[in-house]
Amino acid sequence: MKTHDVRVYRSEEHLPREDQLAWKLAEVAAEQLDPAPEVTDMVINRVIDNAAVAVASLGRAPVLAARDQAEQAGATRGRGATVFGSAALVSPEWAAWANGVAVRELDYHDTFLAADYSHPADNIPAILAVAQHTGRDGGALLRGIVTGYELQVDLVRSICLHKHKIDHVAHLGPSAAGGIGTLLGLEAETIYQAIGQALHTTTATRQSRKGEISTWKAHAPAFAGKMAVEAVDRAMRGQTSPSPIYEGEDGVIAWLLDGPEARYQVPLPERGEQRRAILDTYTKEHSAEYQAQALIDLARRLGNARPELRDPANIERIVLHTSHHTHYVIGSGANDPQKYDPDASRETLDHSIPYIFAVALQDGAWHHVASYAPERAARPDTVELWRKITTQEDAEWTRRYHSTDPAEKAFGGRVEIDLVDGTRVVDEIAVADAHPLGARPFAREQYIAKFRMLADGVLADPEIERFLDAAQRLPELTASELLELNVMGDVPSAGTKGIF
Repeated sequence: MKTHDVRVYRSEEHLPREDQLAWKLAEVAAEQLDPAPEVTDMVINRVIDNAAVAVASLGRAPVLAARDQAEQAGATRGRGATVFGSAALVSPEWAAWANGVAVRELDYHDTFLAADYSHPADNIPAILAVAQHTGRDGGALLRGIVTGYELQVDLVRSICLHKHKIDHVAHLGPSAAGGIGTLLGLEAETIYQAIGQALHTTTATRQSRKGEISTWKAHAPAFAGKMAVEAVDRAMRGQTSPSPIYEGEDGVIAWLLDGPEARYQVPLPERGEQRRAILDTYTKEHSAEYQAQALIDLARRLGNARPELRDPANIERIVLHTSHHTHYVIGSGANDPQKYDPDASRETLDHSIPYIFAVALQDGAWHHVASYAPERAARPDTVELWRKITTQEDAEWTRRYHSTDPAEKAFGGRVEIDLVDGTRVVDEIAVADAHPLGARPFAREQYIAKFRMLADGVLADPEIERFLDAAQRLPELTASELLELNVMGDVPSAGTKGIF
């Protein structure tokens, strides 16, 4: 990996195109490399994982609305791309939109956390849609997905967006555009223009993840994917983008991020170097914000070992000592009263670690539907326990969260439970059980089991087996077989209509 120094340039300072970050990202994307076997295996895992969580959300309102939009507005004169749960072939930007919402709806797919947040599998719907529409094969799709992961992870390692209340999809637009560029074998010049446009159109505030969180949380990455498809299309037609998009005097860094004096160190693969960033990412066993994963496992363990902890009458207070990110994003440090509101939206509850810890402690389990049901959130003993739970930032957990050493990087925390009888229970967990360093790391077997579990009752058994067979043959799929990376089940209609 080579580290690139990125800073703001005044208008009178000439920054050659080849020295701009967008160009360096484009150069990575323009190179065609065959992935290492372990990288290929992980791409297959994540394609299965995306489909699993999409299947589980097929009947949910945001997914129904996005699918209906795609079917109504996405008529295509060309080959078209598939949409989860639909027999229709639609234009690729609309397939990216509908499938992006389905993948993101339950907050249940992969994650990478460093200087910023990300869900790198959000790259897959847009890249897959363009692959299907343009008749590319599985090998091209594989290379495109590897690039999408590489660019997003490298940006997330080095450039913090959330500190300035910019939503993390601002790293997704450029990475998806780069991945599509690799898929299509485009030259660096075209990819450079697409990355600039994708970034320019996908910067938005983090209010979508603050307070009463709305259904837009699922749409935000889908919108970034849709914008990436459209940006590549425009760039292929010779259209250009704002430049330098990152480093310009009125650019993203100067006005949206760390300002005119900012400097970032961005690592990117050198020419000929394997793209391995996907191996540093991790998926979710539970449908909740990633920073809740380890704490769900800790709560389950404590509740099962000490049932008396489930009764709020026995509890004086529960304090979760954890990282800065966890405390301020999903903890009491966010100062969002909605995080303690039993009438809050599902999207809000999956960003409330006090709620999540209370339910996992009482139930000894976590379920993507039952754990968020209104009647579950409103249970009086749960509300009483929930409101006794707070978070505190702990400097050591923050340090470990940001560590670049995989052996000590952690996303958990320490819980201190004070009981009314004066005793105290203290326990901690560093990483989720499903993490590569956790108690039960996810491998192909677990990804398939997750798909089967979420598809049960939604897809017919032959459809489950058909999809799993196609996904596991991804590198060898022909252009026509790429259309098999879709699932068909019995899903309701949207029920509501808009303009389309």
